[in-house]
Amino acid sequence: MSTLFANRQTRRRGIAFVILLAVSLLLMAFSSTPLLLEVQRGLSFAFKPIQGAIDSVAGGFASIAGAISEIDTLRIDNARLAQENERLENENSRLQEFRRENEALTALLQLREGLSHETVAAQVIARETFEGRRLVTLDKGTDDGISQGDVVIAQGGALAGRVTSVGPNFAKVTLITDGSSTVVGQLLGSAATGEVVGQLGGVLIMRNIDSSVQIGIDEEVFTAGIEIAGGIRSPYPKGLVIGRVVDVERDANAIVQTAFLASAADLDTLEFALVIVDYEGGIPALGEEPLPCDAGEGGGLPEGEVPCY
Repeated sequence: MSTLFANRQTRRRGIAFVILLAVSLLLMAFSSTPLLLEVQRGLSFAFKPIQGAIDSVAGGFASIAGAISEIDTLRIDNARLAQENERLENENSRLQEFRRENEALTALLQLREGLSHETVAAQVIARETFEGRRLVTLDKGTDDGISQGDVVIAQGGALAGRVTSVGPNFAKVTLITDGSSTVVGQLLGSAATGEVVGQLGGVLIMRNIDSSVQIGIDEEVFTAGIEIAGGIRSPYPKGLVIGRVVDVERDANAIVQTAFLASAADLDTLEFALVIVDYEGGIPALGEEPLPCDAGEGGGLPEGEVPCY
């Protein structure tokens, strides 16, 4: 029974093969006939719109894929350009800072050339600002010839303060805006003097000015450099600019008046300074004490620092 079934399957496959072979031979024989060619052209014409649509869709997908690839490329390029732009901006800021520092140092060195005192250039490396205190620390000290009591000036020849503590490689400076600072100032117009003291907020007060003196707004105030008492020299050289008058307080019944000054230098942002290392303030050296005016030919003044008495 199984052998009969296998023979039937074999015969069916053989018949199907023969039929397919015959159809193929017929198609090959009639493929070049005019009628079949017309049918092929008709079918091609009928399916042409569909083929065009398919081609258009395929082209659209290809365009979308190309656009996505281009967008990704542009995104990468944009990120790279943004990083480069940030680097250039940082470099530009750094160069501008170098230029600003160079200009400040150049101005300070030009000031040094115009001074009659020996100075040491220093940079501010620390700042103390709390309550009424205003102090800065410089990067130079005794190794560079700086001593306690030396006068410190800022750009433009403005008085900054005095060295109150010093080490081998540092010097702490009490600024004139500090509450403990007192400087004898002199008004430019009248040459009247007064005590310039610091206070909280950075505004300077010039007190004990003779009430008969006319004080002008924006009038400049300089260090007086005069004798304090008993032949003691001023701790500050004469002629350093302290600031300018911004306001005046008068009392008709008082014998003195008070002026408020703005410091000639922005001491809260002080970066570089000159330290005068050859000025001898305080008590004059032995043999330079002032003598009475009637002391005869032997009488004299110690380099014009104090008037005779």
